[in-house]
Amino acid sequence: MAALRKWLFTGLLVIVPGVITAWVLAWFVGTLDVTLAILPEAWQPDRLLGFHVPGFGALLTLTILLVVGALASNFAGRKLVQWGDALVSRIPVVRSIYSSVKQVSDTLFSESGNAFRTAVLVQWPREGVWTVAFITGSPSGEVAAYLRDEYVSVYVPTTPNPTGGYFVLMRRSDCVELEMSIDAALKYIVSMGVVAPPDPLAGEAVRAVTP
Repeated sequence: MAALRKWLFTGLLVIVPGVITAWVLAWFVGTLDVTLAILPEAWQPDRLLGFHVPGFGALLTLTILLVVGALASNFAGRKLVQWGDALVSRIPVVRSIYSSVKQVSDTLFSESGNAFRTAVLVQWPREGVWTVAFITGSPSGEVAAYLRDEYVSVYVPTTPNPTGGYFVLMRRSDCVELEMSIDAALKYIVSMGVVAPPDPLAGEAVRAVTP
C-alpha cells in the first residue's frame, strides 16, 4: 500500500501541472477565438479552411494590438486618442468607469508604470499574522493631507488568485521590504507558500566560496 500511495502521488505531481497548464492555455485560446466574430463571414478561417483551427483568434488579437499601438504611437494617433478620451469624459456614468479603468491600465501596462514596485512583508489581517504584499505607490491629495505620518499604498493579494485582494494604506515603518523579485513573490502567493522564493543569503554564500 505504501508503494501504491507513493506511485499515486508521484503520478499526480507529474500529470497535474501539465493538465492545468493545458486547460489554462485552451481556455485562453478559446476566449481569444471569440474575436474572430468581428471578421466578415466570408473571411472566417473555419469557412476558408473547412475545419476549425484553434489559435487564429489569438493571432488576430495580437495583430489588432500591434496595429492600434503603431497608430497610437505617432502624432496623429495620439491626438485621436486624446480626442476620444475627451469625448468619453463628457458622458455621465461612462466617464467614471472609463477613467478608473484607464488609470489602472496606464499604471499596469505603460512603460513608465510603477505598479507593484516592491514586495513587502506586512501584518495582515491582524497584528502577529504576516503576509506578502506589494507597495503600489504613495497616497496623495486629500488622503495624504489627512495622514500625518509617512504612509504607502499597499496591495494585499488573496491566495491562490492574486487578482483579488485588499488595498490598504500602511505606515512605511510597518512594511518590511523584501529582496525577492515581484515574480518570485507572486509565485509564492499563488502556490500558497509551497514554492518558496530563493534565499538571497544562500546566493551570497555561493558567490563567496566561488573562486
